[in-house]
Amino acid sequence: MIIGLTGGIATGKSQSSKIFKKLGCYIIDADKLSRTLTAKDSKCLKEIVERFGTDVLKDDGTLDRKVLGKIVFNDKQSKIDLEQIIHPHIIRKTNEIITKKYNTANIIVDAPLLFEVGLDRICDTVIVIYAQHHIQTDRFMKRDNISKEEAIKRIGLQMPIEDKMKLADITIDNSGTITELKKKIEITYKKLMQNHKDLK
Repeated sequence: MIIGLTGGIATGKSQSSKIFKKLGCYIIDADKLSRTLTAKDSKCLKEIVERFGTDVLKDDGTLDRKVLGKIVFNDKQSKIDLEQIIHPHIIRKTNEIITKKYNTANIIVDAPLLFEVGLDRICDTVIVIYAQHHIQTDRFMKRDNISKEEAIKRIGLQMPIEDKMKLADITIDNSGTITELKKKIEITYKKLMQNHKDLK
């Protein structure tokens, strides 16, 4: 079974992914894939440099994520351009991994832009992790050591969590503790496994 896992910034998606991993799932982490695909001398990085210039490179030729981040967080078109470069590479690599792992484990496709990229179309079920807005903002501020204004601005650049929740098959509220989240995921996963078994 392929399970899509997504959410907003600082809603607990990565923590949820770790819990699913402990339950025996194979995790495809789109953020980690993105880092691998934009490694030094990669085809994807060359495409990024063609669009944004050499200013986005460090002295050693690797991608300067902070510089690129400032560009895309302050310009909507730049963000769209970057996504149009990276997303096809992520989709291709995700499909390659699924082909190899599909018969050996249940797969979690952990992607913050699951719907935006269209990866939801390859998933049997999509789970959205969310948190109350003020909790999400506070967590983001603490995690990245940024101001409230900056946190709200960056959250606002994402697809609204309410829209993601409408598209999801399952939503999990992570406004509480990690222990509560773990319990909710374990219950959800048990139900999914049972439903999947009943369909066979």
